[in-house]
Amino acid sequence: MIVLTAPAAPPLSRSTESARPPLRVGVVQHRWRADAAELAQVLRSGIDQAAAAGATAVFLPEITLLRYPADQPGGDNPGALAEDLTDGPTFALAAESATANGIFVHASLYQRSPGPDGLGLNTAILVSPAGELVAKTHKLHIPISAGYYEDTYFRPGPADDPYPVYAPEGLDARIGLPTCWDEWFPEVARSYSLGGAEIVVYPTAIGSEPVFPDFDTRPLWQQVIVANGISSGVFMIVPNRVGDEGAVTFYGSSFISDPYGRVLIQAPRDEEAVLVADLDLDQRRDWLELFPFLLTRRPDTYGALTKPVDTQAPYGTGHGATAVVK
Repeated sequence: MIVLTAPAAPPLSRSTESARPPLRVGVVQHRWRADAAELAQVLRSGIDQAAAAGATAVFLPEITLLRYPADQPGGDNPGALAEDLTDGPTFALAAESATANGIFVHASLYQRSPGPDGLGLNTAILVSPAGELVAKTHKLHIPISAGYYEDTYFRPGPADDPYPVYAPEGLDARIGLPTCWDEWFPEVARSYSLGGAEIVVYPTAIGSEPVFPDFDTRPLWQQVIVANGISSGVFMIVPNRVGDEGAVTFYGSSFISDPYGRVLIQAPRDEEAVLVADLDLDQRRDWLELFPFLLTRRPDTYGALTKPVDTQAPYGTGHGATAVVK
């Protein structure tokens, strides 16, 4: 894998000096392999490379060890692909890599969660240098359209404590761990920001549109994530996968952005890569002092945002429902 590095970007509106050293983080962008041992070795190598470059936390793409299943609708027993949260191969890989390198390792898995619907949960985890689970968050928003039939595999995460913010001992950062489709919703970044998150991580599996192969969504994907980081004052860490997997070709382009909207580092769209970047986390404070979005909110006017979705008019009043592309 190629290794790309970036120093901390200069502060643009610093009014109070920072006493915090930069947080060095890593991202691994990988291609799935059918050989489980080979795939684990590739991921482990990427984590090791990031750690050797000084990363204290390394982040991996969505459903890290599985071939992306949802390019086709799930069958009678989609949950057969799921694994236990801490007794499965994903946690084992993260824990082994974390303890061997003395770092935090983030991963994503299809979590077994028995229920009458036969589905499981799409879960992001963070493992400490001691090999302990210190954070987990279930994906809340589930895509339902062509090539991304995730509603036939994943149950939406529960509404109780939907946006947990973690501050693990030994990691000088407050961090949120949503997943992929969650990244399109400004409400998610804003909720994490109000919870005090400095970093929001989106393990991702996104690429081509099977019904519209000439439509490249990569620019839109990046723009919306960066914009949500600006409006909520958070750093965004976005590890995506790369390569062909059935009906979908994943376009990589993993990146890290800051509250000012700067893309600090980015991977190619067609190559495996390791990204290592320094984050000056007090730039969240700097930006929100200059542009105080959180202070000047008007939650008393936002009632429509919390009303249940009207499936007969999902695009808003005056716009009738149309069929989702399948």
